[in-house]
Amino acid sequence: MLPTVETELLVATCAPTGEATHCNTAWQSVLGTMEDPWAQLSDSDEELANAAVLEAATGTLVTNQVVSAATPERDEPLPVLLHFVPVYGQPANEDEGTIAAVTVSGEVMAEPSSWMISQTQRHRMEALGRMTMGVAHDLNNLLSGLIGHIELLKERATSELSADSIRGSLSTIEQAAEDGAALIEKLQRYIRRDTQAHFEPLDLPTLLEDSITLTQPYWHNEPRRQGIEITIEEHLDGVPPVQGVPSELREVFVNLILNAVQAMPDGGTLRVASFTDDADNVCVEVEDTGIGMTEETKRHIFEPLYTTKGDKGTGMGLAASYGIVQEHEGRIDVDTEPGDGTTFRLTFPPSGGSLPEKKKPKEKTRADAARVLVVDDEEMVRSIVTQLLSLKGHDVDLADSGAEALELIKENTYDIVFTDFGMPEMTGAELARVLHDRRPGLPVILLTGYTETDQAVKEVEAVLSKPFKLEELQATIQRFVQ
Repeated sequence: MLPTVETELLVATCAPTGEATHCNTAWQSVLGTMEDPWAQLSDSDEELANAAVLEAATGTLVTNQVVSAATPERDEPLPVLLHFVPVYGQPANEDEGTIAAVTVSGEVMAEPSSWMISQTQRHRMEALGRMTMGVAHDLNNLLSGLIGHIELLKERATSELSADSIRGSLSTIEQAAEDGAALIEKLQRYIRRDTQAHFEPLDLPTLLEDSITLTQPYWHNEPRRQGIEITIEEHLDGVPPVQGVPSELREVFVNLILNAVQAMPDGGTLRVASFTDDADNVCVEVEDTGIGMTEETKRHIFEPLYTTKGDKGTGMGLAASYGIVQEHEGRIDVDTEPGDGTTFRLTFPPSGGSLPEKKKPKEKTRADAARVLVVDDEEMVRSIVTQLLSLKGHDVDLADSGAEALELIKENTYDIVFTDFGMPEMTGAELARVLHDRRPGLPVILLTGYTETDQAVKEVEAVLSKPFKLEELQATIQRFVQ
């Protein structure tokens, strides 16, 4: 059985020439002995590890090197994260000292087989949470540019002869982009554990219609191009509203529709239905006439990383859907037989309330032209904010760092500052603190794709989450610029 090394680091000490002089017990159980410290690695990984030791022996800190250890206890290689730290001898001053040794510390990045399933899921989610925070920031930057360019096209489409068709296509793209942003927000809320605080009454037939429209290229266009026909049947009865997050449930429905399409490689019928059962629960069914599943496959389909699609599947679609449905206090049941198709039934409790009335669009107002400073280290974000604000007649200056922003502040007078939160050398919160000291009364607005911005809230007048829209920027200017 693989030893548990969760709390005990893998530690080895090497001479500057590369030979191991010490390996602790955890290291020996995973990577190798003092005589052959890299015995469980492939030739390429062993070469990488030896090169890292020699590089650290020159005084360079080498971190985050990942290698794979082939252990007899597991079918799959065991990923190990390694850090190589130079150890200086006398004198203590590193500029004058010499490297006496290199300490290598490692951490196994896979759960031992002896862990309980609940422990495995908990640790996997904690690791996923840490990894995805940076991904959320980058993706939100991309979505900011995407939504911004869509708004630019919509503004310019009014002068085009085919404006109606252009606007229809753009609306679909915009919906998809906003769903992507909402999914990122869902991930961030999940990490903060406040998902249900964002629930609202939802009409499931409307969400199903949206999902069918979004997936049309997959169940209509692409199959026909391949000479295959998939017929869709909609039986969307009116049902009581349920409490939930629209983008999350739309994600579930889209995933089930795509899975149904993939289960019908030779064509067939896809049926989507909504109804209430005998217990007055709200139900949704997605049924296909495809290849069906074996009992063995059915037992595993909601497990993370389980897939029957080989390299084409991630094994996360149904696992994520299962988690979302549980968050909505619902249930997924599967009825399937090999060769007889598959039916997914989702059951939700009714909310007991009513759907909110659709608000009439407010009449657009125009703020007086403002002098705006935009600070962001992402060129695409700076560009799109400038173009959007210019549409409303605002005068915009750009800075790619806090230092450049402070130089511009010395030479110019601004009505409002929009700044990114996560920037190198000086964060948006630090910039806001300096600006409040130098220019009291100058409103500073934080634009961010990060989740953990609590430390910045007291330094700024407002926080806008990426991706933002023109109406949000304009409303903020109207609010803070008199």
